[in-house]
Amino acid sequence: MGRATLADIKEKDFGELVKETKTNTEDKNKVSNSNKNRNTTSDRRGKKSRRQHRKMMMPAAVVVSPVQRLFDTCKDVFALSGTGIVPTPDKIEQLRAVLDEIQPADVGLTPHMPFFSPPVIRQAPPITYLHIHECEKFSMGIFCLPPSGVLPLHNHPGMTVFSKLLFGTMHIKSYDWVVNVPSNASTAVDSSQTVQHPEVRLAKVKVDSDFTSPCNTSILYPADGGNMHCFTAVTACAVLDVLGPPYSDPEGRHCTYYYDYPFTKFSVDGATVPEEEKDKHAWLQEREKPEDLTVVGALYTGPEIVEN
Repeated sequence: MGRATLADIKEKDFGELVKETKTNTEDKNKVSNSNKNRNTTSDRRGKKSRRQHRKMMMPAAVVVSPVQRLFDTCKDVFALSGTGIVPTPDKIEQLRAVLDEIQPADVGLTPHMPFFSPPVIRQAPPITYLHIHECEKFSMGIFCLPPSGVLPLHNHPGMTVFSKLLFGTMHIKSYDWVVNVPSNASTAVDSSQTVQHPEVRLAKVKVDSDFTSPCNTSILYPADGGNMHCFTAVTACAVLDVLGPPYSDPEGRHCTYYYDYPFTKFSVDGATVPEEEKDKHAWLQEREKPEDLTVVGALYTGPEIVEN
């Protein structure tokens, strides 16, 4: 064999170095992969543990009751409430949508409660009012009417009112004022029915129909939608009322009651309507609160409202 040159040795050494390096690299990779596998398993266990910990620490989802949702919506819709101020159309629809979903059970009502029972004696049955909430911006309450119960014709000055029939059948008759019509001088057409103080004002019928639940929420406005209305219970029924703003004597929002008379009962100079429209008009006359109207308060037993 010939003598090995330095180049041969270096080539051998280099080859061995490459081999050793390759072996070491493979060994390191094995160790690295082993550690990686251990770390991956550890990470998976750690993530799972953290997820379980977060799940245990996470509070349960808060369930908002329908009446709480109604209250919160009223706060938003009537935030700028005041006499004659009507919420914007989108706010109106927002509140209407919430009311349309309200059910009797959502406010703690059933038709079998005692204040829905028919009267024992023949007289105007008392009407029960369940007060839910009132502030300077709006009020929420429920009128409970037994069969034949009547809320007489009355107004809502400068107010926007939402009425949701919760159950039963109710007859609603409502009016809006007719503007630019004389209302001070009047005489009786039928002298046998002369009214002692015939100071009357012309109004047009807006609604005169029976409503049976479930039905859409009705809305009246300061000058439209039937601001003066009368409720008559055909069957036992309950109606959830939202008023914005509420009645307030100091601010001039008084509840006024009215008699209503057919258009043909009085002749007022300058006041005329087409023949076919006469049955859709009436003369309204202010009156004292009816003596046979009895409204009693009762405890609201539905879900509690949180005023946050």
